[in-house]
Amino acid sequence: MARSGIYKAEVLRARDALVAAGRHPSIDAVREELGHTGSKSTIHRFLKEIEEEEGPQTGSQANLSEALQDLVGRLAARLNEEAQEQISRAQTEHTEQMGRVLQELSALKTQNAHTHQELQQTNKALASEKTTHAKTHDALNARNLECTKLTQQVLDLQAQIEGQGKHIQSLEEKHQHARMALDHFRESSQAQRTQDQRKHEQQVQYLQTELRTLNEALSGKQQEVLHLSQEKTRLTTDLSRSQNDWLLCKEEIEALLPLKALLEQSRRDQKALGQRVAELELLHQQSEASGQALRERMETLNAQKQQSDLSQAMLQAALTVQEQMVSSLLAKMTALPESHPELAQEQTQEKPQDQAPEHPLSQSPASKP
Repeated sequence: MARSGIYKAEVLRARDALVAAGRHPSIDAVREELGHTGSKSTIHRFLKEIEEEEGPQTGSQANLSEALQDLVGRLAARLNEEAQEQISRAQTEHTEQMGRVLQELSALKTQNAHTHQELQQTNKALASEKTTHAKTHDALNARNLECTKLTQQVLDLQAQIEGQGKHIQSLEEKHQHARMALDHFRESSQAQRTQDQRKHEQQVQYLQTELRTLNEALSGKQQEVLHLSQEKTRLTTDLSRSQNDWLLCKEEIEALLPLKALLEQSRRDQKALGQRVAELELLHQQSEASGQALRERMETLNAQKQQSDLSQAMLQAALTVQEQMVSSLLAKMTALPESHPELAQEQTQEKPQDQAPEHPLSQSPASKP
């Protein structure tokens, strides 16, 4: 930093050094020799005093009149003072502008740190959502397996019902040829059996309809889960894009640091830096908007997941009711031989002749009065 003042002896030594070096001792040359210390007006005053003390010189300066030299000296001093004032104002403005730019850079660093923290929280929430989705997917696979088992059980029951119907039809034909005297009983039994068969068929149709409805509901839930998976993939892509934007912002902010030296040299660099800072603020605002959109989307996904869990619970309840109905139907078909022992005894007597296969439900429809 330049000193606050200079002495006449220093100016004299600098002037003599320039003359010894074969250089003209101008004001700028003397000031440069002094290490850019002192104002030009002071240097001019000291040079004038030294010249007056040494007397008139030879050469071109001796030809000039004293009035002209005095006028030139005053003009040079005035010009130096005005130039010094302009330089001081420019330095003051430059210092103020540098302070504002540094404050803006500090604010940008704080905002970027806050954005980085929000992105880390979003990553943690996304990881938690991935874990929850994996658990939901496993539960859905288990539900699908249970539905497959129930469907197989219904198919087995239908096959047993068909075999039972064929066996009942065979028994009816044999009883019709062997028991002509029991026509009235057979007619009433046939009517009752037809009614039971109709009820049974209605129940089977109802079960099939319910199973079809449950399968359609499960298919719809699978589509919803697939849609949620696609949404999660899209959110992951948006999050990656936001992270890339944040990295770009960070790199651009780091690239702004070397501009401090350039700002000290020219106003043009200062203006460019201000424009760049505005662009970074716009990018930061866009990043914050993207983060807010991601958070809102995560809340929507959580609501959809809760709705999916509720639907699965309803499906489980419906499957439980269906299992209870099937169990009741099996119990009813098992209890029919016990309520009609006459038909069971007749079938036992005829078994050695026709070698009909035993079945736990073979006597139920034909024996009921």
